Amino acid sequence: MPNQHKYNAGIIGNGSLIAHINTLAEVSWLCWPNFDSSPIFGNLLDETCGSYKLIPHSKITSTHQFYLENTNILRTEITTETGSFAVLDFAPRYYESGKLRYSRNLYRKIIPMEGEVRIKISVNPTYDYGKSKFKTNVFTDHISYETEDLKINLLANVSLNLIKMESYLHLNKSIYLGLFETMPDRIPFEAFFESEYTKTKQYWQSWVKHCTIPNFAQKQQIRSALCLKLHQFQDTGAIIAASTTSLPEAPGSGRNWDYRFCWLRDGFYTLFALTNLGQFEELERYAQYISNLTPESDGRFQPLYSIMGESFLDEKILDLKGYLGNTPVRIGNLAYTHKQNDAYGQVLLSLLPLYLDERIPEKNRFQNFNLIKNILDKIELTMDEPDAGLWEFRNFSQKHCYTFLFHWVGAKAAKEIAKHLGENGLEKKADELIGRAEVNIELCFDPELECYTQAQGKKDLDASLLQLITLGYLDPSSPRAKSHIKAIESSLKTENGFFYRYLHSDDFGKPETTFLVCTFWYIEALACMDRLDEATQLFEKVTESANHLGLFSEDIEAKSGNQWGNFPQTYSHVGLVNAAHRISQKKSKSLFW
Repeated sequence: MPNQHKYNAGIIGNGSLIAHINTLAEVSWLCWPNFDSSPIFGNLLDETCGSYKLIPHSKITSTHQFYLENTNILRTEITTETGSFAVLDFAPRYYESGKLRYSRNLYRKIIPMEGEVRIKISVNPTYDYGKSKFKTNVFTDHISYETEDLKINLLANVSLNLIKMESYLHLNKSIYLGLFETMPDRIPFEAFFESEYTKTKQYWQSWVKHCTIPNFAQKQQIRSALCLKLHQFQDTGAIIAASTTSLPEAPGSGRNWDYRFCWLRDGFYTLFALTNLGQFEELERYAQYISNLTPESDGRFQPLYSIMGESFLDEKILDLKGYLGNTPVRIGNLAYTHKQNDAYGQVLLSLLPLYLDERIPEKNRFQNFNLIKNILDKIELTMDEPDAGLWEFRNFSQKHCYTFLFHWVGAKAAKEIAKHLGENGLEKKADELIGRAEVNIELCFDPELECYTQAQGKKDLDASLLQLITLGYLDPSSPRAKSHIKAIESSLKTENGFFYRYLHSDDFGKPETTFLVCTFWYIEALACMDRLDEATQLFEKVTESANHLGLFSEDIEAKSGNQWGNFPQTYSHVGLVNAAHRISQKKSKSLFW
């Protein structure tokens, strides 16, 4: 489709950094030293926020970008009027002597392909969202970029002075570039680079090889799994919703949010997808993160925390131009002050495998009975309390059906854990809360609409309640499940099958774009209800909304297919994995019955 807006970039990373590399081989976004730090290269939002560009002397005529098979190593091929070259980008991640290595380094290799190419290497980091400049010093073996608080080193196998001067270099051999937090002690640099590359490639391909992925949509599931893996901050185990801030949900909408934090809800969804794929390391790290959080004085948890577990996430608006001129540019997120009580059930459900799944060795290392008991207490405390809900409404609270659904699911998970531990008192309490949650969910049923509404006493429909079917509250074959999904279809489904979250006005008016994970929830619900052909056809259609690398944004403009919202979005990739998993289960069953 001409002039279709899709994010023209991929991401690389290793658990300590996530860098966005666009189709011009430009590092358009890289926060340093942590996921939620200021970018050192951030011209995705504003040219003042630093840049890392590779600029050929002759005009670019075409580009081609792809991941090396089953890795997070990105290759960008650029053809100019006089010749062509490729750029290989990755961050190191591998095991050495039994220890995981994931240094905060960014590696680039510029490879001549055909013809004559001259190229300029332009490295201009800034900090504090463009306010602070780095002092640049050229030494005999590296360039240092320094502020009062930060130092970054660049190694290269070409003239460092010519890099600093941004002179054109004749690309008659491969150029090796490395951005380092601390200088490596191994030389020569080319050999060190190639060793890091080989070990990193082997790591990612081995990781994928050990994923349990059915044949259905394998390629898409692999890319989604690799994308999700990059969003866990290795040091603490936190899982961020996205690596970007303030990419608008729709142009001019003002719905520009900072997603570089760990929502307890999003963590659940990501872990659910990864455990569906047979990966458990991420769950173990996340369990440690949850254990290290400090609840409020009444034992409550916030809906989100920083990757370090900090609770204060003050929201500020920056004086930046914004993505394609879209403002405001926000850092921080006021949602940390919200009551979003569904998170308790999601934490319990995400921790359940640590008690029951026999594939996890030494499960007791991660088990924390006091944490389970405390979270179940919070479900009891908040059972009848209005909250901001899944969609984080800022100016009103309701008794959300989605919250009660996760009270129900969380209490059921706690009951299973209590059974496993022989804790009869906890099991009895969980049973009581399951019953209370059911009462509250049923108070959300509207007999006139023949479906469950967003909140008690409201008529608004909500696509998140498709999960009443996928999470087992409603029997997929029951008349109520059928009337419920029919009502949501007639209200929130677009002509081409995409789903809005809801269509009533919120703090910013009516939503303008569809929310991609809602469409995947619908596909999963169709599969549960044995509408398998419909589920498969829509899945294939929806996956076309990915960018050229198979990466999904948060939102899709239904008619145009334009990508909007933060990118890539873990929610969307989780939705794909879980929908594909459900379709695979159904297809497998149909082969035998």
